[in-house]
Amino acid sequence: MTDQSPAPPPSSPTAAAPFRLGSRGSPLALAQAEMTAAALMAAHGWAREAIRIVTVTTSGDRIQDRALAELGGKALWTKELDRALLEGEIDCAVHSMKDVETIRLETIRIAAMLPRAAVEDRLIGAPSVAALKQGARIGTSSPRRAAQLKALRPDLETVLLRGNVATRLARVQAGDFDATLLAAAGLDRLGQGEVGVTIPVETMLPAVSQGAIGIECRAQDTDTRALLAAIDHDPTHRCVAAERALLLALGGSCHSPVAALAREEGGDIRLRAQILTEDGAESVAGDALLPGGSTEAAMALGACLLERASPALRALFAGS
Repeated sequence: MTDQSPAPPPSSPTAAAPFRLGSRGSPLALAQAEMTAAALMAAHGWAREAIRIVTVTTSGDRIQDRALAELGGKALWTKELDRALLEGEIDCAVHSMKDVETIRLETIRIAAMLPRAAVEDRLIGAPSVAALKQGARIGTSSPRRAAQLKALRPDLETVLLRGNVATRLARVQAGDFDATLLAAAGLDRLGQGEVGVTIPVETMLPAVSQGAIGIECRAQDTDTRALLAAIDHDPTHRCVAAERALLLALGGSCHSPVAALAREEGGDIRLRAQILTEDGAESVAGDALLPGGSTEAAMALGACLLERASPALRALFAGS
């Protein structure tokens, strides 16, 4: 007897023709891809076998001995996934939003963001920044973290440390560094929420978009954009958009220490931001209430920070 059941609509993937999520291959990236898969399953009633995670090795994964700023910046995390997306090898790409360039290709759209996780940093190796020994060696690849640490403790030495979470933790445990800083969200997603001590945002404002997972697709792929819209968390999307607008106005590069955090305040958004010199000797901070989450108001805050900065600090930001 012939099966007369209707074929699934194009928006309902199957094991034979799965919906393909592109991801980097690190344990954290794969955990975030699985979170995205779970959100799609919950939103659309899909079976797990109808989703396939496609791992893509990025330049940032391959090159671990130099700072990102020396190698081309955040594009090291995205360009291979962009290629796979635009060539139709994947249907969407899952990113840590703090790794996504501020200006994206017109052919790619940030279609969704999952609910934001913890935004704070965690310190591994000491109970607090104040408790670090005099002249402690801190492993980090983040100009923001290095500058903020030096602003708090000018005696500290920051040394380049790249690699996945396990690698960084192992280097501290081996005594190569006295301490390091990692995003709380990443540790939590890897089931290591007990690792390290959380640093309040009042002490260290986080990176732009820290704790947010974004999913991109081809701009013209209306079917996929509709599927992803179902898992978009609007409060996260609005706040991250405000932070990214601030960064756009600043014109910063991966060399430029920038911190920002947006949070909803009624129907508006409160945005706090900080720019620093690389040695932490100068810092300019400010905040603004963005009416309705206005990205124009976010950009105005960025311009205000640059106006208040010294020529040396402004020089760290392209086009300022």
